[in-house]
Amino acid sequence: MASTTEPWWSLDAEAVYADLGSRRSGLDADEAAARLVSIGPNRVRAPERTRALPILLHQFKSPLIYILLVAMATSLALAHWEDAIVIGIVLVLNAVIGFVQEYRAENAIAALMRMISTRATVLRDGERTEIESADLVPGDLVLLESGDRVPADLRLVEAARLECDEAMLTGESLPVGKVADRLAAEGTLPVAERRNMAFTGSGVTSGRALGIVVATGARTQVGQIAEEIHETERVETPLQRRMAQFGRWIGAAVVGLSAVAFGTGLVRGEPAAQMFLTAVAIAVAAIPEGLPVVMTIALAVSVRRMARRNAIVRRLPAVEALGSCTVIATDKTGTLTENQMTVRALDVGGQRFDVTGSGLEPHGRIERGGEPVAVAEGSPLYLTLLAGALANESDLRRHTGTGTGADGGYVGRGDPTEVALLVVAAKAGLNREALLQRYRQIDQVPFEPAQRFAASVHRERVHEPPVVFVKGAPERVVAMCDRMLLDSGDAGIDADEVLRRAEVLAAQGLRVLAMAVGRGEAEARSVRGESPQGLQFLGLVGMLDPPRDDAAASVRACLGAGIEVKMVTGDHAATALAVAAMVGIAARDAPVLQGAELAALSDDALREALRDVKVFARVGPSDKLRIVRLLREQGHVVAVTGDGVNDAPALKSAHVGAAMGMMGTDVAKEASEIVLTDDRFSTISAAVEEGRIAFSNIRKATVFLVSSGFGELLAILGSLFLGLRLPFLPAQILWLNVVTNGVEDVALAMEPGEPEEFRRPPRDPKEGILSRLLIERTLVVGIVMAAGTLAIFLLEGGTDEARLGYAQVAALTTMVVFQVLHVGNCRSERRSVFALNPFSNRFLLFGVGVSLLLHIGAMYFPPTQHLLRLEPLEMETWMRIVATASTVVVAVELHKWLRGSIGGAALPQEEPVR
Repeated sequence: MASTTEPWWSLDAEAVYADLGSRRSGLDADEAAARLVSIGPNRVRAPERTRALPILLHQFKSPLIYILLVAMATSLALAHWEDAIVIGIVLVLNAVIGFVQEYRAENAIAALMRMISTRATVLRDGERTEIESADLVPGDLVLLESGDRVPADLRLVEAARLECDEAMLTGESLPVGKVADRLAAEGTLPVAERRNMAFTGSGVTSGRALGIVVATGARTQVGQIAEEIHETERVETPLQRRMAQFGRWIGAAVVGLSAVAFGTGLVRGEPAAQMFLTAVAIAVAAIPEGLPVVMTIALAVSVRRMARRNAIVRRLPAVEALGSCTVIATDKTGTLTENQMTVRALDVGGQRFDVTGSGLEPHGRIERGGEPVAVAEGSPLYLTLLAGALANESDLRRHTGTGTGADGGYVGRGDPTEVALLVVAAKAGLNREALLQRYRQIDQVPFEPAQRFAASVHRERVHEPPVVFVKGAPERVVAMCDRMLLDSGDAGIDADEVLRRAEVLAAQGLRVLAMAVGRGEAEARSVRGESPQGLQFLGLVGMLDPPRDDAAASVRACLGAGIEVKMVTGDHAATALAVAAMVGIAARDAPVLQGAELAALSDDALREALRDVKVFARVGPSDKLRIVRLLREQGHVVAVTGDGVNDAPALKSAHVGAAMGMMGTDVAKEASEIVLTDDRFSTISAAVEEGRIAFSNIRKATVFLVSSGFGELLAILGSLFLGLRLPFLPAQILWLNVVTNGVEDVALAMEPGEPEEFRRPPRDPKEGILSRLLIERTLVVGIVMAAGTLAIFLLEGGTDEARLGYAQVAALTTMVVFQVLHVGNCRSERRSVFALNPFSNRFLLFGVGVSLLLHIGAMYFPPTQHLLRLEPLEMETWMRIVATASTVVVAVELHKWLRGSIGGAALPQEEPVR
């Protein structure tokens, strides 16, 4: 079985039967069962079922989490139960938040995924029967009809007006006409050109066919792509890379500073036990315990915001990755466009008419020079529209259900091109059902790919001659005509001029159809022959799948934010370039790189082309995957949109894959990190903005935590080198890091985002969590906090053993107030705290109040007094603390002013910290 090395499309039907050991009556039941055992069921590799445990364990895969786990283990080994409990709470809180968000997202995706047909109609033992598609085997004969989904890869042996929607596999926006003939071609035919093949998962839009199964399961085109997806590894997101780098930096700092402090103390003759306690205090101060929780909350907040903007996030790090993206490689059909063919132009009688409106609703008008045109009955324009409505097998009906129907929506059934002809006719007041009452249909010639036209014969009155209306490819219809209709009447046809005008429309990316009419028995009979003649040419109709109304604005917003947008589609080059020009991706004369040309380029040549080319057409899955890989190698953070099976490998390979929720295939959704529930490019633009806000908030919280921790660290090291006792105890530092500033840093994750966030260029992918500017600010803040805290510690009796406990509480409270004031500084990297609306983040106001109340309450609550060694402070101490802590606001405002950023002025591009 299947001994030939020739591709199936190159063989005639008899050779296919012979090679697969099949026959026109189909396989017998015993042979089918034996093949099923030998070859296996007709299933592609299924995505792994969502399991709770792997998602939970995934929450602990972070360098910062590893550091916290080590700190907790150390605390347990030293029997510092309070420290261990607090760290454990942090770890559990972070894991729960991340787990709940990702598990909910996975379930949301599962709800979106729709099962494809699981049944197939086959011939076995000469009888028609219905079986599970999983039980199909090579050699089975499958019957297809309109509305079916192709259950396996088939070589068609009979086809009657068969058209298949292969957009999920090829990106082609229109149904593809199929034939049963052997195809002769040199080399390998692209999938889109294998017109005697029907592929798994594609939909039958019209016609009937009989096909022999040539591949099942993993051997199908879809199965091969599914295998490629499983072999494609997900790339590390910028946030994951930055946090890993930051975690390594923190880990090295903790070990190094703790070792230095321990060694210094021993050299000075301090007890080893005391110095070990000091080293633990330094480690606790240096570790930003609250950062994992803040990062998770910031991403979860953005996830909720993105969900309100029609984007479901499956993996939390994808939020920030989208905000970091420098290139968006977008599909065309259904993402930038409406996925609905619409007539845009009519060329009738040597005149160009434009058509407004889009979609199925017949709202719009026919214009010439911007002015509406009255469509007079009997005019060339009227008859052109009439021909399109009558030489038509589709329906356009007002929606009678709920939802869009309540707003007067319409539903089209049939070929998208024919539905578009019905819509434009309805804009001129021509309704097909009403027309059929007047023009009774007496014959019909359905469209066949080989003949390239369709015709419908009608009779208006019983004793009048029949009227035949024809639509088809311009060169085919023009060849049928010996005259044309003008406003002035009948005239000779200038075939060259008509075809030139058709080329003008095609050059604009429009699909062009020609209309003709014939009157009389001879003309009606001629359309049944091989060479119809004697018809009268009426006009040309140009249509395309138009851009969504918000696509151009969204593309402009992305370009304004420094994000490059590239169109990568399986559609034709002219159509792709036309849409790209309409939405602002490329100029109308921009170069287009097609799949065959792309395949001939070396990686180096393609890298060079990627710098200039914005539109890629007729690309296959491997082409798209290669484009993404090379963009990544050039240092870009890549986001990819797609809906088809052909898009899935690139979706998984990109930093962020965004699948379509409405039209997307299950395979595409499984490969993606984000699902767009409305299938719009504008949702990607909005999600990028939310991603930038998420990273900005993570960075603000990181600056707050690290600068505060650095202040604590310097205060401890300063006391050590000055020969003083520790200004805080380890448990007090944990209280400070987790409970007091832990409330404030979480509130920073709720910041709404600054107005200019989406107008800045993308961050350098190599940039760390902290830029050089923010490292400077961290140093300034740390020094101010440490100096102020040690000053209060000394003023309140830090050198007096009797007042040591009180001085430590005063030092701790000074750090609390420092942080309460500093959190306002951190709301913006560039703008003065006094220029910000204090009520734009009510969570922060609440958090500041809560942290102060918690700390003050802990001073009076016996259990926390005992656990943290706290006691109330005198009023004079409070006054000194507030005055001292206010210096941090002055210091940061001065730093912002010196760096030229107060008031929101743009900063120069900062050099990344590697």
